[in-house]
Amino acid sequence: MTDVSPSVGALTAEFGSAILRNAISCDHSIVYVTRERAHDVLAWLKDTPGQEFNFLTDITAVEYRDAERPLEVVYQLRSLGRKADLRVKVPLDKTEPLQLETVYDLWKGADWLEREVYDMFGVTFVGHPDLRRILMWETYGEGYPLRKDFPLRGHFSRAEQVRQALAANPEAQYSLEELALAQSMQDLPADMKERLRRGERGLVP
Repeated sequence: MTDVSPSVGALTAEFGSAILRNAISCDHSIVYVTRERAHDVLAWLKDTPGQEFNFLTDITAVEYRDAERPLEVVYQLRSLGRKADLRVKVPLDKTEPLQLETVYDLWKGADWLEREVYDMFGVTFVGHPDLRRILMWETYGEGYPLRKDFPLRGHFSRAEQVRQALAANPEAQYSLEELALAQSMQDLPADMKERLRRGERGLVP
């Protein structure tokens, strides 16, 4: 069995009761942290000498079939220099607003990861610079597709889903810069567009 990461003991010494418990799963150490101290803990793991979890591998969420269990937001961290991994889980009581402080200020790569968790699970990341849906369109009205109470075929009929999709105006959700990039693609020579479509490498010097 994999030993518990030494970061777990260091976190407990530093944050006390904010560290709820720890576990090991699939050879990964997991530490459970209160919502109120989550940002402080993650900042400490990133910036403290000897910890230096400088790479945010992923942010996701888990909801269990047991309605009494909290929804958990999961941060997968990697220390590139130490070649060490740590998983941080933050339980959120589903009877309260699902909110967490953004970690975009710590890792810029959190941008789209937090947007996906917001889109699929309905977790609001307070302070995120551009929190909007990323997989579903912005006016999508059926809820959050990865929540356990979401029906397999959605809340609306197929006809209503098609009607809403056709009525959506996706261009309205992009910035002028994003639209300019899309337009630039259209202005490329036909042979280069075809090579990009095929996914060929070496197109950018």
